[in-house]
Amino acid sequence: MKKKLSMSARLAKRERGVVLLFCLIVLVILLAGGVAVVRSMHTSLTSAGNLAFRRDLVNQGERAVSAVLTKFATGGTLATATADVPAENFKASRLDTNAQGMPTVLFDDTAFATVGKTSNDIVDATAQVSIRYVIDRLCTASGTATSTGCVQSSAAPSGGTAGPVPPPPPPTATVYRLSMRVSGPRDTQVFLQSTFTKPD
Repeated sequence: MKKKLSMSARLAKRERGVVLLFCLIVLVILLAGGVAVVRSMHTSLTSAGNLAFRRDLVNQGERAVSAVLTKFATGGTLATATADVPAENFKASRLDTNAQGMPTVLFDDTAFATVGKTSNDIVDATAQVSIRYVIDRLCTASGTATSTGCVQSSAAPSGGTAGPVPPPPPPTATVYRLSMRVSGPRDTQVFLQSTFTKPD
């Protein structure tokens, strides 16, 4: 003959079932939390890695600045250039730019071929870095730079103003713009820009 369970025994069994259910729910929540933490760490590490790559590419871009300034130094290939020199990635007039002010030729290889040569790219195979640059003179047209057709800077002459002879006019210098696209590992790209002047 089967014994009937008392009311308290049946309640105890039900309570044990409820505790088991709560334990399973807590385990599922902990598992989901663990997965979220792992994914968050992975995303953070990826972001940190990308930032490191980008910072390195900014530093690598300095190589193009050094190379270009050498071309404009006395005796350099662009020291006296007043017309386009595609062999040196030089445009004697202002290039078209996008909304951020970067020349559009840096975004299109076909367009770039009209103003420069890919053989001028600075490539570091070991670091997996490639630097493409273009130089444009901030003038409306090629030819001799003028104050009305070019962006120019001027510096006031040094020294006092006393004396019967008025001071000479300040020297002018035309502004040039160097724009770079630096590509690196993991398809990382940065676009950099700098301006410099050259006395007329």
